[in-house]
Amino acid sequence: MASTFAPMESVRAAQDQRPLYKDASAPVEARIDDLIGRMSLDEKIAQITTVWESKTQIFDDHLELDPARLAARYPNGLGHFTRPSDAKGAVSPRVARGRDPRQTVALVNALQKWAMTQTRLGIPILFHEEGLHGYAAVGATSFPQSIALASSWDPHLVQQVNSVIAREIRVRGVPMVLSPVIDIARDPRWGRIEETYGEDPYLVGEMGVAAVEGLQGEGRSHDLRPGKVFATLKHLTGHGQPESGTNVGPAPISERELRENFFPPFEQVVKRTGINAVMASYNEIDGVPSHMNRWLLDDVLRGEWGFRGAVVSDYSGVDQLMNIHHVAGSLDEAARRALDAGVDADLPEGLSYATFGDQVRAGKVSEAQIDKAVRRMLELKFRAGLFEHPYADAAQAVALTNDAEARALARTAAQRSITLLKNDGMLPLKVEGSIAVIGPSAAVARLGGYYGQPPHVVSILDGIKARVGDRARIVFAQGVKITEDDDWWADKVDKADPAENRRLIAQAVEAARNVDRIVLTLGDTEQSSREGWAANHLGDRPSLDLVGEQQELFDALKTLGKPITVVLINGRPASTVKVSEEANALLEGWYLGEQGGHAVADILFGDVNPGGKLPVTVPRSVGQLPAFYNVKPSAGRGYLFDTNAPLYPFGFGLSYTNFTLSPPRLAQSSIGPGGTTSVTVDVRNDGAREGDEVVQLYIHDKVSSVTRPIKELKGFERVSLKPGEVRTVRFTITPESLQMWNDKMHRVVEPGEFEIMTGNSSVALQSTTLTVTP
Repeated sequence: MASTFAPMESVRAAQDQRPLYKDASAPVEARIDDLIGRMSLDEKIAQITTVWESKTQIFDDHLELDPARLAARYPNGLGHFTRPSDAKGAVSPRVARGRDPRQTVALVNALQKWAMTQTRLGIPILFHEEGLHGYAAVGATSFPQSIALASSWDPHLVQQVNSVIAREIRVRGVPMVLSPVIDIARDPRWGRIEETYGEDPYLVGEMGVAAVEGLQGEGRSHDLRPGKVFATLKHLTGHGQPESGTNVGPAPISERELRENFFPPFEQVVKRTGINAVMASYNEIDGVPSHMNRWLLDDVLRGEWGFRGAVVSDYSGVDQLMNIHHVAGSLDEAARRALDAGVDADLPEGLSYATFGDQVRAGKVSEAQIDKAVRRMLELKFRAGLFEHPYADAAQAVALTNDAEARALARTAAQRSITLLKNDGMLPLKVEGSIAVIGPSAAVARLGGYYGQPPHVVSILDGIKARVGDRARIVFAQGVKITEDDDWWADKVDKADPAENRRLIAQAVEAARNVDRIVLTLGDTEQSSREGWAANHLGDRPSLDLVGEQQELFDALKTLGKPITVVLINGRPASTVKVSEEANALLEGWYLGEQGGHAVADILFGDVNPGGKLPVTVPRSVGQLPAFYNVKPSAGRGYLFDTNAPLYPFGFGLSYTNFTLSPPRLAQSSIGPGGTTSVTVDVRNDGAREGDEVVQLYIHDKVSSVTRPIKELKGFERVSLKPGEVRTVRFTITPESLQMWNDKMHRVVEPGEFEIMTGNSSVALQSTTLTVTP
């Protein structure tokens, strides 16, 4: 008996001595309380700072982790580590190739082993990565860019894509991703428009909820599930309509405009999901930069919406309070102002928050303030299960990265993202005769900003060749170059030499002279439209015209008299007025990811019927800016000598078949302010091909106490119909669908008449009237 009793007693004694924070069965809040009570000030500060470019100081000459250097540099532990998949920080992966799945797992596990076994308290490290449209890492799957995914008008697809992104990141031992971007984008001069889900708050909100559900799982649980990662909402807020269209510029936006348009996507995600992290935006609103905006981060985000997670800085956003906004005279002051506003972690390097040790000891900052931020960052670690499961499996990482399922989804996502803007009957193409494939994006797969390094990419030329085989003759010519380089990371951007381009145009004309049809790619490179993150790394443009000699290329090919299909591969709406008028067919692809070439071929030859719709308004010129569909009644009276109509309206997209939509029918034509009703629309496929249509619901408050938009998207559904098939689509109209911010800045439903409009774009609508009684 004694021989069995003694070990059991020893186990109980050991359990009794184990710190509460290491007890997985204890409540998270109690574990955090216990751990914070054991931490020194310097150990706390380690939890709210991070490391990125300085990571090279803990590596050896072969970029492998050096435990001695690590321990010497971080004696108080390491709270947060930025992008373990890259080689050495903010360096292009074309210059310094990142780590593959096995190498990333090896680094993550080595860092976690040190943190768990060699630091005083054994606190695991929180890692984060980029995953905007695919894990931005070696070997990972690259999906269509966000603005392309928005063109699918398919939240389920967005959820599926982000689920794959989550598993490819989590399997390498990383529990957090800086995605999605749910800024509404209302200025196409802004290079980051490609990262968004478009201009409309309702569409962006639905896509944002879907993305978070894909990354974290459905429901409002704050505990991280297997194969999932914490999402980080970016960027709160006003980021998508900067002054002059330049990144980080002031956002001259009123509170009403914020509440009606910029806040709703964030509020929807916070209230409908278990989101645990939000990132502040670089810009200022009414003179107050977001990283020190207590009203924004505390009163609205935490107070009105009930957000309970962590607020993290955008990269160097705290430092910029000093060196860009000049509202702080030092990093110390910048750190204090951000902490006071509710920013819990200083990314990516922690330069400002590293000053808190001295500031607390000098009485400038209370340790209780530090504890509040530390608590939120520790909660992420506990809810991710890092204290129990900090390590990753390299073999599993290899097996689950860019597998067959992921590649198939990348192709499907690209197919559903492509939008047909014009077609005189040329499409779908027949697989016969000869086809010239021409253009600067024909033979290269452009992935867009925050790109990864997928193991295999398919260009449009590759996709067409694979589709036609030997049944048609394919001729290729580059036509023009857009920029001399196309590395998104490179600071310097040079347009291609005009003289060389004109030589390439002449070659393209000769190559196409004897073919039957032309497929021409036009648009951007990853340099001609991108995030302008510094004065020496610009990405915004004052023009929406095609860069360089691309228009000349189109004009020269047009003189041949051949049918031309133009495929736009770009990061933002292009003012292609002449191309739109003269091309036989026009496809908007945006950036389509690693399988984009196959998807374009699938659309061109009719294997897939295009069903995408524009998530933004395409203006004719910068003179029409700002250009968005949900304008106020006084907007857009008209211009001398030109139209005020956009080139293509929001929600627009054609098909290879024809659809008929019935007028909307209300279940009840009159409801009270708190009532609900439904509206139904019949959709019939009148053509000979199976295809997708997106039924859209818009609402207009006819008379209101303050001015309201002429129409607002309040529902949509993408449906697939076989020839002759009819489907009834039903939308529920709730008080939320009708509410507004009144003249007292209260959110209410005002009695009166509401125009209920349905159709397949923001301009092709039929309507009925709903009365809201007092």
